[in-house]
Amino acid sequence: MSAEARLSALVVVHNEERQLAACLSALSFADEIVVVLDRCTDRSREIAAGFTGQLHEGAWELEAARRNFGIECCAGPWVLEVDADERVSAELAAEIRAAVATPDHDRYLIPVDNYIGATRVRYGWGGGFGKSAYHGLFRKGCKLWGKGRIHPAIQLSGRQGPTLTVPLVHLVDRNISDMLARLDRYTTARACDLREFGDRDSTRTYIRRGFTRAYKCYVTRKGYREGTWGVLLAILAGLYPLLSHLKAKLEPDAPVN
Repeated sequence: MSAEARLSALVVVHNEERQLAACLSALSFADEIVVVLDRCTDRSREIAAGFTGQLHEGAWELEAARRNFGIECCAGPWVLEVDADERVSAELAAEIRAAVATPDHDRYLIPVDNYIGATRVRYGWGGGFGKSAYHGLFRKGCKLWGKGRIHPAIQLSGRQGPTLTVPLVHLVDRNISDMLARLDRYTTARACDLREFGDRDSTRTYIRRGFTRAYKCYVTRKGYREGTWGVLLAILAGLYPLLSHLKAKLEPDAPVN
């Protein structure tokens, strides 16, 4: 194998003992597995140690800081970013290995199949509440995470390759209660960003933005193909920016964490 095709699989976790083993066991095709443990108080470290010696522990306030740190810890010229609730199938693993073996491109989009419980919900994700694809495979140095506690922007460089064809499996939520709890976490984190970095838009703007995002998820991103699940995704994606703004505005004394 060429040194240029060496692949590091990166998993950044916070208290993921319930599903970490299943995630890491699917990454054996990589040349190394790097696990970043962010303030873990459960068995995540013990579980990860059964798969790799590349364990890095610390405490990071911002998502970007811990993810950029993890990328720097990777020894391979290629990095695959995977979360603990995501699974790489054998078919996707083979496509990833084929992609890194060619020198023509520097980064690839990976499509995502999202599951709520046992139900695959393929369409309608977006608006800050989910992803249908992501830049998960890249040469080291071609992806940098920006500021923000939740879904920070990324900076990309290098040559974009074609989107891979085999989707990543994302076990995003167990049920609707999990979806609502995630919306609460996301909007609380986003509200912290708005308070810290400044929120210059009006409530009216956020109401309009909510309707726009809901429309995009349901129509442009084809959420209508998922029936009632698509309606729910559109509603939650539309609420995300508005609730974040209202938390920042109506709870000005909430701690920034």
